[in-house]
Amino acid sequence: MGLSGDQDSPGSKLNLHLNHTHKDSAPATTSEVVATVLSLLEDGQMKPAQFARLQIHLDWLQYKHNFREAVTVMQGGEEQGEGAAPMEIRIDSRQVAPGSLRALLQNAMHPAKPDEDTGRIYFEGFRSFRTSIVWEFNRLYWQRLKDWEKATGKSYEQALPGGKSDGNQAQGVAEAAADFWTLLKDLESQNRLPQEVFILEIGVGLGKHAGLWLDSFCALDQGRGTNFYPRLRYLLGDYSLATLEHCRPAVKNHLDLCSFIALDAMDPIKTLSFLRHKVLHVHSTNMYDNLPDEEVVWRDSRIFWVQSRAYLPPGDAARISKACDVAVADIPTIVDRLLDVGIAALPDRAKGMIFWMEVWNAMRTEEKLVDAVDMPDASFPAGLSSAHMEDILRTAPNDLRFHLSPGALESFRNTLPLLHPRGYLQVQDIFATDLQDYSMGFHGPGKLDGSIVNWVNGALLREVAERAGYDLHFAPFKYRPGSKTSVLYTTRRE
Repeated sequence: MGLSGDQDSPGSKLNLHLNHTHKDSAPATTSEVVATVLSLLEDGQMKPAQFARLQIHLDWLQYKHNFREAVTVMQGGEEQGEGAAPMEIRIDSRQVAPGSLRALLQNAMHPAKPDEDTGRIYFEGFRSFRTSIVWEFNRLYWQRLKDWEKATGKSYEQALPGGKSDGNQAQGVAEAAADFWTLLKDLESQNRLPQEVFILEIGVGLGKHAGLWLDSFCALDQGRGTNFYPRLRYLLGDYSLATLEHCRPAVKNHLDLCSFIALDAMDPIKTLSFLRHKVLHVHSTNMYDNLPDEEVVWRDSRIFWVQSRAYLPPGDAARISKACDVAVADIPTIVDRLLDVGIAALPDRAKGMIFWMEVWNAMRTEEKLVDAVDMPDASFPAGLSSAHMEDILRTAPNDLRFHLSPGALESFRNTLPLLHPRGYLQVQDIFATDLQDYSMGFHGPGKLDGSIVNWVNGALLREVAERAGYDLHFAPFKYRPGSKTSVLYTTRRE
């Protein structure tokens, strides 16, 4: 929801966007924001030219841990004048402490010059978020999950909202297994049932979904007197060998039917090309939301790319330096070593773990907007050209910031060729099923322990599916009240 307040001075206009409906006692109310900005303008601490190009977004970030500070500024690039991108101030009302808004806004409105030392520890230059170092931390988490779980004393699932994955809800899994049995029965009646029935799960986690699904299908198959179960070939795919090893106990009763395959979730056809058009069912849960992502802004019929760079705030850098007995200047070098060898980056592995967790928790990102015309080499995800994106966005709201979900789109496109003509893809995840969804609420990136979570742009997934000749629809996850999960189904168009 956007609120615009015209002021008495000619040509002055305050653009304030209320991006949430959360009823919270946070002090950063719309009236306080307006009053504070106007006082800064009256006191001369804000220039009229800044005010003319200013947009303020008032958010409430439901992810307690994220990459934003309480108040952040996003410059609109080098262009000046009427065609310039506006400067954005984003305020997270959840983080703003009482009485601090004016000082935070002052600091945001007067960012340091390029040659000034802010005390921030930068890990990269401005770049597409999908290429940011934060995804290297995400990879580290999954590769060395046992280290993180040992340090926190809780499993990955316990870190999820509700303390468990929707993919492991027993009734939902049982009904999914029953649906698959019905498909096999139909194929058998048409004498089209393959001798080997391939099922692929991508992003297996602890293997609980696979174990529950196989248990349910086996019991159903025996109870109904069919003999489909022995023909199953259940493929558990993940890029982390440690994760694949970790999930074995969950399917111990079905090991003869299981294969554990190291694969790239964004390009499964590369590893499984021998199964082209042979897989009858592909499943994943909370995998798309953990793949590399970035955002764009649609404003005044123009596309702007959101570029970012990761950093540590100076106070956090000093605290980490003291806690881990490392020099502040050495932090970037130790981070590089951490991403390579894990907690052995420091001689004291316990301090190595503390270093990892504290750097990750404190890491933030600066952002800037870059007009798409100034980035001719920037590319949209495969299947979506610039012209196609503009066509999709013609009916979208103005001033819309949304995810491109390139990792999810790439995974989706590279999974479809595996599907049998009667096969289907089922994905349980958090989806923005319409571009309008991005007009309200925060959709990431957020942090779940050591990993990243982003809502997935389901609207773009639907566009790519249609262009590839597939039908795609979403259904609510009905097995847990209040769940944000949706279930994506994809089948070949008849």
